Parts: sequence; C-alpha cells; structure tokens
Amino acid sequence: MTMVRIPPPALPVRDRRAARALSPMLTRLAEERATGVLVREHGVLYLAEGRVVHAESPLAPDLGVLLTAHGTLAATAWQRAASQAPDPAQAPDPAQAAEALLRSGVLPTGALELCHLDALYDAGYFALAPSGTPGRFRYGAGPRLGPLPSVPVVALERETLRRRLLLHRLWPDPAADSAPLIRADPASGPAAALSVTPRQRAVLDRVDGVRTAADLARDLGRQAFHTLVDVRRLTAAGWIAPVPADPAPPPAPPPRPVTTDPDIALLKRLRDALEAL
Repeated sequence: MTMVRIPPPALPVRDRRAARALSPMLTRLAEERATGVLVREHGVLYLAEGRVVHAESPLAPDLGVLLTAHGTLAATAWQRAASQAPDPAQAPDPAQAAEALLRSGVLPTGALELCHLDALYDAGYFALAPSGTPGRFRYGAGPRLGPLPSVPVVALERETLRRRLLLHRLWPDPAADSAPLIRADPASGPAAALSVTPRQRAVLDRVDGVRTAADLARDLGRQAFHTLVDVRRLTAAGWIAPVPADPAPPPAPPPRPVTTDPDIALLKRLRDALEAL
C-alpha cells in the first residue's frame, strides 16, 4: 500500500516574521547586558549580563524532575540540595540546588551541566511562546553568572524557532499541545498500519482523557518538548486526539419586538371594550 504524505501548509507570515525576533524586549535586554527576571505569560527567563542562566515554565518539568525521574540522582540528594537556599522562607531554587550539587560532587559535572541546559531550553521554549500578555522585566532581581553554563539570547531564540517549525511540520494543529488527550481508534485510519516506538507507547499508555502533554512529561520525567514531538506524531497518525471542546451554548432568542403602532393600540382597546360588554 502506498501512503501519500500531504505536506503541511506553509507557516503564516506572522510566524516568519517571528524568526527575526521572538521577543523584542528580550533582544533589547540582551543588547543592554541586563540582569534580572523576565516574566512572560507561559514562563520566566533569568538573565545575567544579557545571557539566559535559568528558565522556568509551568508547562515543563524542572531540573529536579529530569534528574531524579530515571535514577540519575537520588530524590533525597536533590531535596537536600534544594533545601540549601540562603533564605529558608523562599521556595527551593533549582539553579541554586544545581550549584550545591556541583559543590558536593554527588553528580558528574558534565551530566549536571547537560541536564541543566536541557531544562533551560525546554522551559525557554514555552516562555517564548506567542502571548497576548506583555512581558515584565525586574532589573537586578538576583541572577548571576554562576558555574552552570548560560546561553546567549540569540541561541535560545534560534532553538525555540527550530522547535516550533519542527512541531509544525509534524502536525500543524497545536490543539493537542495543551488540551487533555484521549485515545483514538486507529482501525479506520492510517495508524492501523503503523507501529509506535517504545517512547511513543509510554506516552500512549498514559493518555486517559485527563492528562495534558505537560502532565505526561512530568509523569515520564521527560522534557516537555520531546513529549510534544511524540504527541504530535501520535496525533498525526490517528492514535490520540485532544478532548473536543464543549460546544458553545445556543444564542439566546431575540426579544419579541414591542410595537408602539397607534393603529395596533387602538385595535387592542376596541377588543378590550367588546370583551367587556
């Protein structure tokens, strides 16, 4: 059987323009060599001297999840490092915890640096997602160039754009990225003739109509973007689908017109007078 792959539609002009600057504010901060925290709708970027030293997003697992999910680091070792914040009242800081792990030597430096960069690019991808909410930058909010590798803003933007284009080529509809996912029946579609990889099977086995792609990434201890790649491929093959949105309620019926025609009013008075006889 010959399968014909229909190429996805070209990216809209707005996305091609985004290649030049995903965030003009971030570009300006890099040129200023600014230090502080850039808060955006889907994540936070920490800058030191114009370079990105750390990124966080509620849509991406943090460094602790990536390190402990598959036994790279014991959960107790991560918790011990995360508890060494200068201010006990503050929430654990993954970047400071990573530096504590470097000092303690419980994890090879190369493994920690690689995992840190994975988490940074992963969260940075979501932090730079299109948004209708303007970003806010707090100068001098504490980040610094520490022992962990940092990345230039242009490198983060270039990688973010590459990932965005990859997902678009795999499946151009982003609905499955954020909606709860359900299993689909591939018996009637092209997926019936396709097998899934072990990585995709792990995703597929956890689809329950409640979990989103971000939930699956945390459950699996994987980078959220890599999980999105599996989700888009499974969606394109017909194995899974986003939960359909609730239909919009029908519009309310228009109010009955109220007439002030004097002829109608006269007829009503005549009717009332005849009924009173």
